[in-house]
Amino acid sequence: MNSWATVAIPPLDRRFSLPELSLWDTASLGKRPLEKKELYRIYVCGITPYDATHLGHAATYLTFDLIHRYLLATGSRVKFVQNITDIDDPLLERAARDGQDWRELAQSQIDLFRGDMVNLHIIPPDHYIGVVEAMPLVESSIAKLSEAGTTYLVDDDLYFKVHSDSDFGSRSHLSQEKMLEIFSERGGDPARPGKQDPLDALLWLAHRPGEPSWPSRNGDGRPGWHIECCAIALNYLQPDESSATSIDIQGGGSDLIFPHHEMSAVQGKILEGREFASHYVHSGMIGLDGVKMSKSLGNLVFVSKLVAAGSDPMAIRWALMESHYSEDRSWSSQLLEEAEVWIIRLRASLSMMECAPTDGVIDEIIASQSDNLDTVRALRSIKDWIFASESGSSGSSAGELSRALDSLLGLAI
Repeated sequence: MNSWATVAIPPLDRRFSLPELSLWDTASLGKRPLEKKELYRIYVCGITPYDATHLGHAATYLTFDLIHRYLLATGSRVKFVQNITDIDDPLLERAARDGQDWRELAQSQIDLFRGDMVNLHIIPPDHYIGVVEAMPLVESSIAKLSEAGTTYLVDDDLYFKVHSDSDFGSRSHLSQEKMLEIFSERGGDPARPGKQDPLDALLWLAHRPGEPSWPSRNGDGRPGWHIECCAIALNYLQPDESSATSIDIQGGGSDLIFPHHEMSAVQGKILEGREFASHYVHSGMIGLDGVKMSKSLGNLVFVSKLVAAGSDPMAIRWALMESHYSEDRSWSSQLLEEAEVWIIRLRASLSMMECAPTDGVIDEIIASQSDNLDTVRALRSIKDWIFASESGSSGSSAGELSRALDSLLGLAI
């Protein structure tokens, strides 16, 4: 699958020192520094392409774009992989509802997503992989899990024993009751007769009439959700054998903590014999005017529609950074309008022949980003600099700050 256009990232002057990046790790329930490395491996779960890119998606991919940018600014390399769940129940259901071929629906939404990512100035992944094109990898991973004695059949469907990993549940920290509740809400089938454990995860769904299928040693069918990401991540990120974990960051929205990331991590641990990720990083959910944003409520705000209506993509990016990435937060038209004003004022200040000194604000942006992506603090320092420049403070030119804003925050002003 083709990614989107490469993003040019201006370098920071070497006189600026970048401390190690600390991030909140869901598994350890604490903020922990990333081990200093020459190469980082990051996997972020992509969209199921049955609807356009909404602000929840945008917030998630902005979060990992900021991580990507900071690690690059330190001089390290980043291997970044993102999937597309281009075969799944919601996609098939939407296509059937609209009388559309599921492949055409998926392709249309993938194309729209790429355009949204370009507008939002998101660095493209090194590998952007659809599940459909990764079927051989998925089948190979399922075979290894079966060889390890961690699978069983219910009728013709193949399941994974989640308790094959004694640490199952340790990344999400949920009670059995809560896991069962969420599992049922998010595509699981805890009440299915014949399962050895209600939380066991589907690996391969045998072919159902009227649904697409692929051949495999388990018969015609299609894969379960969790093994797809696990297989794609391990293949395309090519784990370092000397590392304690297979990858450095497993990322996505907080709605993926359970069951998806817990179960992907368990399967990855069985496949590789070590913990799947060093850090499990999750962005919060986005609401609209104080109400949860969801497809069922019909109150999603789409990036493409905002841009088509004339909103500046950099203002959308700024508005999403007005709250901390890990928090559930609310979107409103007022938030976007205020961001539009700040972007206008920032552009004006950056265009001055002389402006307020910039080294201090760049240092503050670096410090804030290194501390678990504290964009609220970063934007506050930029606002203070704008105020100072508008008030006549001088002694500097804005070029270095302009480059830093792009390099670290993705604000291409």
